[in-house]
Amino acid sequence: MTELIVAREQGLWCEPGRFFVDPWLPVERALITHAHGDHARAGSNRYLAAREGGQVLRARLGDVALETLDWGERIDVNGVRVSFHPAGHVLGAAQIRLEHGGEAWVVSGDYRLEADRSCSAFEPVRCDVFVTESTFALPIYRWRPQREVIDELLRWWSQNAEVSRASVLFCHALGKAQRILAALADAAGEALPGVVVCHGAVESMNRAYRASGVALPGTFAAGDVERASLRRALVLAPPWAARSPWLRRFGSASDALASGWMQVRGTRRRRAIDRGFVLSDHADWPGLNAAIDATGAARVVATHGYADALVRWLRERGLDASRFATRYGDEDEGGEAEEARGKGEGQATASADEGDIPSTSGDEERDAG
Repeated sequence: MTELIVAREQGLWCEPGRFFVDPWLPVERALITHAHGDHARAGSNRYLAAREGGQVLRARLGDVALETLDWGERIDVNGVRVSFHPAGHVLGAAQIRLEHGGEAWVVSGDYRLEADRSCSAFEPVRCDVFVTESTFALPIYRWRPQREVIDELLRWWSQNAEVSRASVLFCHALGKAQRILAALADAAGEALPGVVVCHGAVESMNRAYRASGVALPGTFAAGDVERASLRRALVLAPPWAARSPWLRRFGSASDALASGWMQVRGTRRRRAIDRGFVLSDHADWPGLNAAIDATGAARVVATHGYADALVRWLRERGLDASRFATRYGDEDEGGEAEEARGKGEGQATASADEGDIPSTSGDEERDAG
């Protein structure tokens, strides 16, 4: 039987349907799981994605030929039945179900099981073959409930505001920032310690979320806030902005990073930041296993992350497991996984006795954490 999905130079190829899923090179037709830059790249002739993510995808790719589908809506693409199902990763993030010749495959893209109101919640999809990410596929990665982390973040912000010190939180501009904004509003209501100032890259995604119907608290550009208020502000910026003159206006600020990589000892120290908040838009180790089990798939194909470690674990459990070599990487942390490689991340390896930190290209438009 012909494989429904194979890895090619351009990306993950569906031969019967004559399309690629999340191609990393320009192609004729691209089915997109979500708008992060390692999964959605410009240059293809036609795109197909979930309707929930249409605004953010256009904000990222510009005026492209984009067709969108509602969740669960099915269409026929050259004899392959295609549908999109929520992945819970960021707004519009989808698992793509492909059915052909009596066999169903699901390509997950990236996913997260803990639900919040910034995007549709993860939906398990039954299939024969599940193509899964493996970003945090080591037992050391186990997330605390989001509310606990947000409460910690609020306390940090409040303590800084009391001494007129800005709180700079580095987080990915698409997904993580809006998740934090929504969670802060839910946790604190109107009683936030100060104003929220967003880097332009974050604010452009805020606009796309609001245009998609996601309610977020009010945010400001740095130039629209008085100096005294800047010193009490929470500042949301992508990690690469740490190198920019833009941050100087906030004076002697306290800085932090919201990332799943903060789970590992030494990562915060090597980044020379004051705080680390363990908050990831990817499934942790228990979440990955729960998602795989929920599909009922007898065969699993792992992509980016600790793929080899996950494959070995699944084979020990009796599943038919293998991996695809892909170019998906680490947009969310601005190269954080690359920085975590080596001595400090060896602690994770020693604790879990599995694998190496997943490599990235270092591109600031990659996704993870």
